[in-house]
Amino acid sequence: MRLRTPWRSRMIAVLIVAVAVVTAGPMSGTTRASAAPRAALVSAVDREVRFTADGTTAYGTLHIPAHRVGRRLAAALLLPGSGPTDRNGDEPPGFTPHTLALMAGVLSDDGVMTLRFDKYGTGRTGLGGRSSAPDMAAYTRQAVAAYNTLRAQPEADAHALLVVGHSEGGLQALLVDRAVQPKPAGLALIAPQDMRLLDLIRLQLATELNKAVAAGQLTAQQAWLNNRGVARAIADFRARRPVDTSGLLPSLDSLLKGMFGPVNADFVRSDDAIYPPSVARGIAHGTRTLITCGTEDTNVPCRTMPSLVSALTAARTTGPGLQVLAGLDHLLHPVGTPVNDPAIAPAAQQSLHDFVRPWRQATQG
Repeated sequence: MRLRTPWRSRMIAVLIVAVAVVTAGPMSGTTRASAAPRAALVSAVDREVRFTADGTTAYGTLHIPAHRVGRRLAAALLLPGSGPTDRNGDEPPGFTPHTLALMAGVLSDDGVMTLRFDKYGTGRTGLGGRSSAPDMAAYTRQAVAAYNTLRAQPEADAHALLVVGHSEGGLQALLVDRAVQPKPAGLALIAPQDMRLLDLIRLQLATELNKAVAAGQLTAQQAWLNNRGVARAIADFRARRPVDTSGLLPSLDSLLKGMFGPVNADFVRSDDAIYPPSVARGIAHGTRTLITCGTEDTNVPCRTMPSLVSALTAARTTGPGLQVLAGLDHLLHPVGTPVNDPAIAPAAQQSLHDFVRPWRQATQG
């Protein structure tokens, strides 16, 4: 989960024809073909799509992998993380890891079509006439409209609709599941937001303050005072009291003012009101689920996952379940990899392959 600050912050087609098998009758010299030609393959293609939610047009990319003519494909909606993160998983120009675009490529290898879109405040979609961030419900309505757009595509199998969300998109995937019919057959929650937003923010900031102490940049007393100040500011915001950030480190003061200020306050309050495990308990029985956490992820650490995993277990979901990705960070990179390195580690790719295995078998061949 990356912190949201005002709107800047961040196949070649192959034609295959079956070979006719020639057989001879025991008393005849005539021959006949025993196999009909197999359907041709359609080339992979990207299509630009648009859809409307709350009167605002959103724009996205529909990727259709190579497939046989007439074949219906498993179809996955890809949802990005927090902040102004676009259809590719980027916040250009400075933050361009291409996380969602890379996921689309991994899923395409398994014959799964995907839709990813520019949410409010990003790419071609823009703010939709707003001057501040929409609340969480508006983002959910937009994602639901995207899901329905994907379901309506002629190549999509309505019985194999999937939602794949990264970071905050993992929580959004749960909210989409709650709002749509038919329900998704599977949910992949990739390093998902698994706590109330401000609890997770507080945890992230405490981790950074502890790192500063270990590096000799702060004293333990300074870190304690700043942790206490962050906790107080969060409590005041939740209670709708005036928020006082005086005395905090300048970076924390600026961050909290941005989060609690007029641009982002409605969104933050609406997201913070949601406890992800409570939403997860309502997922339909039998839904195939994947949850990942990276052991080097400081945004959503593995130690915070048990409540979400327990809730999905209580809902009697199936599938790979929790996959711990050793040595990977929040962007599915091996720790130490440059942020903008356009790659997903093999272990993360394998987790996606495992998730879509039932539909890969159904859509290829």
